[in-house]
Amino acid sequence: MSVTAFTPIERRAAASLSLVYATRMMGLFLLLPVMSILGQDLAGATPLLIGLALGVYGLCQAVFQIPFGLVSDRIGRKPVIYFGLMLFVAGSLVAAVSDSIWGVIAGRALQGAGAISAAVMALAADLSREDQRTKMMAIIGASIGLSFIVSIMLGPALMSHMGLAGIFLLIAALGVLAALLVRFGVPEPRAGGQNREVSVIASDLGAILKNRQLQKLDMGILLLHLLITATFVCVPLGLLERGIPAGDHWQVYLTACLASLLIMIPLIGLSERGLGIRRVMMISIIGLAVAEFSISTVGDHWWTIVFAITLFFGFLNVLESMLPSLVSRIAPVGSRGSAMGVYATSQFSGAFLGGILGGWAYGELGLATAHILLGVLTLLWLWVIRGMQEPQRSTGYQLPLDQISPDSIVDTAALEKSIRSVKGVVDVSVMADEGMAYLKINRKLFDEQELKAHLAG
Repeated sequence: MSVTAFTPIERRAAASLSLVYATRMMGLFLLLPVMSILGQDLAGATPLLIGLALGVYGLCQAVFQIPFGLVSDRIGRKPVIYFGLMLFVAGSLVAAVSDSIWGVIAGRALQGAGAISAAVMALAADLSREDQRTKMMAIIGASIGLSFIVSIMLGPALMSHMGLAGIFLLIAALGVLAALLVRFGVPEPRAGGQNREVSVIASDLGAILKNRQLQKLDMGILLLHLLITATFVCVPLGLLERGIPAGDHWQVYLTACLASLLIMIPLIGLSERGLGIRRVMMISIIGLAVAEFSISTVGDHWWTIVFAITLFFGFLNVLESMLPSLVSRIAPVGSRGSAMGVYATSQFSGAFLGGILGGWAYGELGLATAHILLGVLTLLWLWVIRGMQEPQRSTGYQLPLDQISPDSIVDTAALEKSIRSVKGVVDVSVMADEGMAYLKINRKLFDEQELKAHLAG
């Protein structure tokens, strides 16, 4: 396929939506490395309730992100995004003025209720051409990773200067900034509506939920975000126990993040060459378990602590980058948006459960045993992915039916058979009522001009 560049509108949309998404996600990430420390000063705080304060954000995201996406298909993307950001800012302010753990839990719940993820992704699809959509989504995805790295270093650095209330006020300011970016930075989209590549189609959800291969990935991302949230309930407290001042935690996280690239980059490369995705997944899951066991037993020496956390970040980032791609490849053709919606719901549910589990385990079992429990839970993931198939390389491609035939009547079965015979086409589903053919293609083999010539012949 020929490679084309972003148009000016696509460049502007990619930059502004990446910033919107990144600032929004910092509402979750900024608190990860500091909540278990600062939350202890709140009235009525217990380890379990501190974990709930971290995790309740994920619960509300899980509940509302699909409904918000469906509403955005009807009334437009930007109104839903503005409303979600308004809830996010309100929740941040509620948490900022609260001096009790229950007030912070209420604020975090309100933050999470502003679930704009699906609407932002749909807006990105509205503002990009089909052949540029994957690149647009990749840029937004990279902004999430960058916001995670910045947040886990920035949170501890700000902790001693701003306190918990100040961090929540900063998060509220970021929400306002995101709204201003939507208003003045994001181009106005063309008519939106449902796009099967990014939108959840309610009628597809039954088949998606019954798909055994997707079930393994949904359970995988749930477990991964459970581990992330539970680990960050425990790790900051463990660093304090080992004599590292809270204000210096960012140094540990920065060093570990940089060192983790030595794990992440080679493994991601091997997943596409030689080892395959399934084997690299298994290696990364085992590596994540080893990281949890290492954190539970590591001594007080700074470098041994950094080594254990480096293992955690490295294998975590491999899995975090691979799983969405796997969902995209395995999802039935024309149902990618629905599959990603269920996947995102599982992801946020994992964050909620991780907060609860981490808080309970720390309070009842202690730090070392909590990490051992998380390591054992990680190994159970290997059982979850048993029988997982190596997915075929593919990406989505949309073909408007009016480019094939000006007639309103389309022989769906015949057209699907004809398109499927073209080199590089993995699968196809023709939706005559939507005026669109949804394809899965192997980009290395597919040629757009060959497809058009074949259909014209």
